[in-house]
Amino acid sequence: MATKKNIAIVLVILLLGLLAWVMFRSSDITVVVNGQRLVGPAKFAAEGWGVLVTIVSFFCAAILLVFVFAGSGLIALGVLVIGALLAAWFAFPFLLPVLIPLFLVWIFVAAVHGRGNSGA
Repeated sequence: MATKKNIAIVLVILLLGLLAWVMFRSSDITVVVNGQRLVGPAKFAAEGWGVLVTIVSFFCAAILLVFVFAGSGLIALGVLVIGALLAAWFAFPFLLPVLIPLFLVWIFVAAVHGRGNSGA
């Protein structure tokens, strides 16, 4: 768990560094108001909108990637479970007649338990 925390801290520092680099580099955009170019703090504030759009875009991409990676993780887990089930089936084929009645008992107990505990 500590590794995930360290990676998260490094990614936040990287994102802040990228944000600082974008904010302090000069751009080729010229903002003209009443025939005068914006300079100084006004130029910095006008270019800040681009940074704001960039931050919102990064957060949208991050949220999308969270869902993509969570979905692919569930698919990988499902494939792993099915693979383990097939491996157990090929390794112990004589256990199948024992597992079928056990599965039926498990379904029955789950159904009875689910009906009596619907509020919790």
